[in-house]
Amino acid sequence: MLQIYEIKLDVGQPEDVIPGRILDKLHLDERVWTVSGWRPVKKSVDARDKGRIQWVYALRFSLKRTDGKRVDESRLVEQAKAHKVRLEIAAEANYIIPKVHGDAGFRPVVVGFGPCGIFAAYVLAKAGLRPIVLERGRPIEERTYHVDAFWKYGILKENSNVLFGEGGAGTFSDGKLTTGTSDPRKTFVLETFAAAGGGEDILYLGKPHLGTDVLKTVVQRLRKEIISLGGEVRFGQKMVGVGTSPNGCVAKVLIEVIDRETAPNANKKSEHIVEIDAEQVILAIGHSARDTVRELYAHGVTMEQKPFSMGVRIQHPQELINESQYGKDYRQKYSRSPSCAFVLPAAEYKLSCKASDGRGVYTFCMCPGGQVVAASSEPGTICTNGMSERARDGAFANSAVLVDVRPADFGSDHPLAGIDVQRKSEEAAYAFRQELLEAGGVTINRNDGEETHEYTPLQESIREFAGANSLLTKCLPDFVTQGIREALPVFGRRISGFDGEAAQLFGPETRSSSPVRILRDETLQSSIPGLYPCGEGAGYAGGIMSAAVDGIKAAEQILEFAPPVIPATERSEG
Repeated sequence: MLQIYEIKLDVGQPEDVIPGRILDKLHLDERVWTVSGWRPVKKSVDARDKGRIQWVYALRFSLKRTDGKRVDESRLVEQAKAHKVRLEIAAEANYIIPKVHGDAGFRPVVVGFGPCGIFAAYVLAKAGLRPIVLERGRPIEERTYHVDAFWKYGILKENSNVLFGEGGAGTFSDGKLTTGTSDPRKTFVLETFAAAGGGEDILYLGKPHLGTDVLKTVVQRLRKEIISLGGEVRFGQKMVGVGTSPNGCVAKVLIEVIDRETAPNANKKSEHIVEIDAEQVILAIGHSARDTVRELYAHGVTMEQKPFSMGVRIQHPQELINESQYGKDYRQKYSRSPSCAFVLPAAEYKLSCKASDGRGVYTFCMCPGGQVVAASSEPGTICTNGMSERARDGAFANSAVLVDVRPADFGSDHPLAGIDVQRKSEEAAYAFRQELLEAGGVTINRNDGEETHEYTPLQESIREFAGANSLLTKCLPDFVTQGIREALPVFGRRISGFDGEAAQLFGPETRSSSPVRILRDETLQSSIPGLYPCGEGAGYAGGIMSAAVDGIKAAEQILEFAPPVIPATERSEG
């Protein structure tokens, strides 16, 4: 097959004109040539010319001649170059999972069932190793109930919430599937998500996303497939440490069994602590499992400080963002007809600048048509995130506005000092919220009008944030506040109204990434051999896609310890 780039269609134009556009771009006579089997590889919006917004495609297709003569693809590629057209012979690169022969003699343990843990377990299960997954939180069905109770009534369940449980923190987010990595494994991740109900469009959209509603279904289906392949997923079991063999390698995983459940095939150490034998352990705990990180540090796992970011979340009417990105009269220009739905997606943005002290200030995890949500996982703290569903059809857009936080800002050289920086802001916000509740001065900040409680984010207008009495500024480090204050007017010059009266700030946002990196070697093992730290919690990923890819890499390392495998000629596709 061939792959061509920069095929453009006006918004609302039917895709059945694409074969003709390909022939025109290649200067080929439609009486001699036909296009067949075409499919999009990438599709994105080009809104640079607001008078003519277009969809831009990269396409994979086949060419045939009506006279039956052989098609010389290499020659066509050379001819395209003469016309300054980017045409390539498409390379099909399928990710192959080797199959383990018989009983490998061990069952790997995967700790955490977010994107990193899910894909590590999925690859191990497909290979035949029957992994055991330990997840401190609850399955999606129960977790959704707990999250709803938290948002409506302030009932926090510490091990089943917005950050802990099946699917990880990404389940209650926008479900973005973009990543800066060019790793070939990302295609496998997208294909796996699509097959599990994520939709075929995530395979080619320039900025694919699942949405929290679709993610809930997808992760359940992946869990069921892992189990059907011989794996186990044990909920309500939190890793609290490791046991080592005389030679210093991992030999056991210590588990706190939550809600008085019993762990099967485990040796009971106390009323709630059990241990299971484990020679190979993938650590995919996520960026908020602070208690587990501290336990591992106490068990001798080597860690170091890592930069992260903190700030606030900003919300605007989605219409304001649409008009900025698409033009004031975008609806009249780009709707198919007055009775048809608008055909452009909810507009997005990505902004950045440098503060006067040299720190980066940038928007992060922008959620079109979404909502700002409380995301606490510990009592006495407030933290904030953004979320949207697949349709992104809500009235508001939101995004984090974050400032670089460096290890030099931590005030200590202890590897876990960054966690204390995060928690200090979260606890301060909670204390301010309590004061407001007691004084009766809280503004309801949920769009559905639900009763405000102590875990809802602090909310301020741009004007309030700029004032001396701003509570948000009092619970953030001074350099973070200063960086955001400098950035907002800069962003306002790029998106009209960004720093205007329609904007609302929520915060603090502290959990954009982990402030700790768990060190690992070239085989992805930690200072304790057999323990594989990976994903966001270990400091090696920043989002669903990169976390999933890192989990796959860890699974591949474990497969190196499980020979023999079926030869490559007999391998089945993953």
